[in-house]
Amino acid sequence: MKQNAEAEAPAEEKKETVQAPETAATEEKAEKKKEETPEEKIAKLEKAILELQDTRLRLIAEMDNLRKRSAKDLETTRYNVMTDTLHPFFQVFDHFSMAVAATETSSNMQMLLEGMKMIRTEFDRAFSDLGIEQIDATGKEFDPLTQEAMSQEASDTVPAGTVIRQWSFGYKLGNHLLKPACVVVSSGPEQK
Repeated sequence: MKQNAEAEAPAEEKKETVQAPETAATEEKAEKKKEETPEEKIAKLEKAILELQDTRLRLIAEMDNLRKRSAKDLETTRYNVMTDTLHPFFQVFDHFSMAVAATETSSNMQMLLEGMKMIRTEFDRAFSDLGIEQIDATGKEFDPLTQEAMSQEASDTVPAGTVIRQWSFGYKLGNHLLKPACVVVSSGPEQK
């Protein structure tokens, strides 16, 4: 019987040795958790706080740099848009200056009229280069979306609600109205 007990003991020891590495690892983890003192926990948390503060400061600096870069890009874009817009009008201004100089030395009205027509053509070309379309409302039905009625006049020849004459052109860019046309609208035949 003694031999049987001895035979059984090594088998039980074998079972224990098989389970021992898993149990030992679990016990080591438990001991490490138990071994961590409050001071160590505080030090660990302080380190985590410092890392988070560093990350926060880096993100703030990155946002500040992005804001500065965006402002600089916006300023550059505004400058480019302004110069691209003004460029077509430089030639118009040059022609206008030549016409003014010509009127000081010449009294030829026909030449002055031709010069003004050339300037008008240059203006039309400059607007066209920018994609600006002129609104001419004379003789058309009044459209409050693109025209501003400055007054109404009775007319026997022009039906009511139709533009009799235009004081100034309107302008639009694509579907966007830049300036409405200023017009005089017919109120129909005069009431007696």
